[in-house]
Amino acid sequence: MLVREKTQETPETAVAETEKPPPHPDQFVNRHIGPDAAEARAMLGAIGFDSMENFIDAVVPKSIRSSQPLSLPEALSEQAALKQLRKIISENKPHRSYLGMGYSDCIVPPVIQRNLLENPGWYTQYTPYQAEISQGRLESLLNFQTMVCDLTGMEIANASLLDEATACAEAMTMCHAIKGKAGRNAFVAAANCHPQNLELLQTRAKPLGIEVRIASDKELVFDENVFGVLLQYPTTEGAAPDYTELITKAHEAGVMVAMATDLLALTLLKAPGELGADIAIGNAQRFGVPLGYGGPHAAFLATRDIYKRQIPGRIVGVSRDSRGKPAFRLSLQTREQHIRRDKATSNICTAQALLANMSAMYACYHGPNGLRKIAGRVHSLTRFLAAGITRLGHKVKHESYFDTLAVSPHTSQSASDLAHIATTYRINLRVIDKKTIGIALDETTTEADITELLQIFNEGRDIPFTLDELTALEVIPENLRRNSQYLTHEVFHKHRSETELMRYLKKLESRDLSLAHSMIPLGSCTMKLNAVSEMQPISWPEFNSVHPFVPLQQTRGYQKMFSDLENWLAEITGFASVSLQPNAGSQGEFAGLLVIRAYHESRNEAHRNVCLIPTSAHGTNPASAVLAGMQVVSVKCSEEGDIDLEDLRSKADEHANELAAMMITYPSTHGVFEEAIREICELVHSAGGQVYLDGANLNAMIGIAQPGELGADVCHINLHKTFCIPHGGGGPGMGPIGVAEHLVDFLPSHPVVNLGGENSVGAVSGAPWGSASILPISWMYIAMMGTTGLKAATEHAILNANYIATRLEPHYPVLYKGTNGRVAHECILDLRQFKKVTVEDVAKRLMDFSFHAPTISWPVAGTMMIEPTESESKEELDRFCEAMIAIRTEIEAVERGTVDAEENLLKNAPHTTDMIGANEWSHNYEREEAAFPTTWLRDYKFWPAVGRIDNVWGDRNLVCSCAGIESFTEE
Repeated sequence: MLVREKTQETPETAVAETEKPPPHPDQFVNRHIGPDAAEARAMLGAIGFDSMENFIDAVVPKSIRSSQPLSLPEALSEQAALKQLRKIISENKPHRSYLGMGYSDCIVPPVIQRNLLENPGWYTQYTPYQAEISQGRLESLLNFQTMVCDLTGMEIANASLLDEATACAEAMTMCHAIKGKAGRNAFVAAANCHPQNLELLQTRAKPLGIEVRIASDKELVFDENVFGVLLQYPTTEGAAPDYTELITKAHEAGVMVAMATDLLALTLLKAPGELGADIAIGNAQRFGVPLGYGGPHAAFLATRDIYKRQIPGRIVGVSRDSRGKPAFRLSLQTREQHIRRDKATSNICTAQALLANMSAMYACYHGPNGLRKIAGRVHSLTRFLAAGITRLGHKVKHESYFDTLAVSPHTSQSASDLAHIATTYRINLRVIDKKTIGIALDETTTEADITELLQIFNEGRDIPFTLDELTALEVIPENLRRNSQYLTHEVFHKHRSETELMRYLKKLESRDLSLAHSMIPLGSCTMKLNAVSEMQPISWPEFNSVHPFVPLQQTRGYQKMFSDLENWLAEITGFASVSLQPNAGSQGEFAGLLVIRAYHESRNEAHRNVCLIPTSAHGTNPASAVLAGMQVVSVKCSEEGDIDLEDLRSKADEHANELAAMMITYPSTHGVFEEAIREICELVHSAGGQVYLDGANLNAMIGIAQPGELGADVCHINLHKTFCIPHGGGGPGMGPIGVAEHLVDFLPSHPVVNLGGENSVGAVSGAPWGSASILPISWMYIAMMGTTGLKAATEHAILNANYIATRLEPHYPVLYKGTNGRVAHECILDLRQFKKVTVEDVAKRLMDFSFHAPTISWPVAGTMMIEPTESESKEELDRFCEAMIAIRTEIEAVERGTVDAEENLLKNAPHTTDMIGANEWSHNYEREEAAFPTTWLRDYKFWPAVGRIDNVWGDRNLVCSCAGIESFTEE
């Protein structure tokens, strides 16, 4: 057991001679793990054990234990790890990139970088499922939705998607859900879309049996089998076509139109909604989010109001609280996979909330006039560049454009020749084909950059004219110019100064509970410490200023870090290889199932399409299986919470000829180590299937057991959970997959950067390595923890969960336990015995104690699933337990009839400051009971921003943008 002792240094210990230098005195593991040695001993004693070794031996079945310890590098101190990572990333050779293709450099306002991106009050929040203590980021996400709706000319937008290419695929499946019922099964796409967008259409379409047809936008045909079309606006070559006639033809043929677009361009160009499009998708990255070698960035999807129930991802809406005041919440959640499972609109779970908030704040900071000026400057520089290029004898391919030029060099030069000259200037230009080169400008481009680019087109010589001598012609035709207003709401006009924006950011931050305030004990979500030393590198320009499609020789540092992380994750999981591309856990599931499909196809067993999934599984599991073209067959669980082996045998036998895979979460979603896991894997393999292990709970296995050794064939790894990437209020995330040797050839590839297996399933994310710029967080965590530290984290995670279970079991029954009577890393408390109090009442009352509720009513209705993680101290665990015990006393009073069943502390929770401070107090309990139920709250208390929110009313009176809030308030 690795613990830290609280000892006082003596002269002898300070100067004692040793054979080798002592370890660094400030080991990171001691900062990451909450309980110190004395606290750990006390907790072990409270649950009946005298050592960590004996405890783990009793809790973790010997049948799953790894045969040998992990082989990872020795743990580094925080400073040593930062120094090592700085050395690695210094191997990058940064060039100025004008590559475009959906990614543009931009200026991140320092006020947003410091107060949002680098602020734990924003990046450690959980997904806003408890809306009363999430009002700040919900307001910001509503701003994001409003920004997207205004700029795209649409009526409703979601609160972000993973990347633009994924959004294109989601738009396709959304169109299919709306139009495909009539038997239409073909989706057409313009060939001038970005290549990664076209690739993800193919990846998503194949398992669903959708036919994707790609053709020039001049040659698109809408026959009776076509249900949708994708257009890029502006195109990947930069052209700004007038699609009005094409859209009219599509609609006449009953075809839905999706347009992938650029938000900055839409400040000057007519909006997709104005052109008649049904769906607008794209990437908000250039609104103040770094390039980050491809991510994370906030994509978006906007559409007509009539399609609101088919929108993938989350939607923030406005409802009212217990006093009728406006309050924000997630709307129409019945579409989501945790409720609808295999019938969900999408498998998307983690989105990009943190980056969506950055983009929203960028729009608030600049406002409509500022955005138009930024766009106008970029466009003006592009026009001057075009004029200079033309004067040098080259041809600009398209007459109308925004910020990107496709240039045909004069006959003496090829595109590669010019690209080669550019590299001598440390500049990347895009070679579109042998005779076409692309140049995309951005917010950071200067007049000096234009001169330098013109020198490249003059074969490296000084240009024979000045920019002042050039005439920049108007290139956007009048019928495509934007005349409509956008961002008219006051939120986009009030924050011009840094002072005002800083105060707005702090105001919203103060309305959100995060790890900066207290433990967030959500089961299955692992809200552990996101250490500052892990977070620091994401702000380094060596990581965040790199375009995802630069030549690999310019990113040797990134490649070295990827290699380290892939090897470490493979060692930790026991697999042969790892792909870092999936940029969310849901995408990891999808990618892993595609790999399994491809494996069966390679063995001439493409007919295998049945996926067995336990009823306890995450909702993303069945949703992902459906996306992968599989038929979901549920497997029962026993009363003890384990998979029902008899039912599994029966289902495996019944579907032996069609069995493709089984998805299983381990340790189980019920919070126990199933001792039959090896038998389950063998049973599935004997029926010809593959085993997909959902790695959501991997934090209870590291250093103790390995999925690959247990018999799993694929496993996705939630880096945003187990490996310390923070939740960011609902994203970003990363979901790499590890695979066994026989599946390596099928790992994801990419259409622009060469990677992946020989028989790859294609790309599953827009960028080659997903959200690459947040991977340093997990690299730092593993480097600083090492083999011993990672195992200690696992041990303490299990200890903390069992300590809470032991303390609370006299008050709330623990629903599931292992055969040893213990839980794994989380425990489920059963509240179903209460007749007058619901689990939601308890969740809302916990807010009065300054706590975020655990996961409620999942995986079992009427229960709470608690996961404390290894990062919480005994003091914090006790504080939470005392809150739950105090609430149990309040429940008892309601259940016995001592207090009114409707008028009580629980039903009226949470209590806000204005409730407590009101002149009138009509409740039958004291204000002090409501506001300060325990003594520690007098020292510090987090106050909910609003009272209990009426969810049903919010769905029935849907308002999903800033427009409408005023009329709502007036009502």
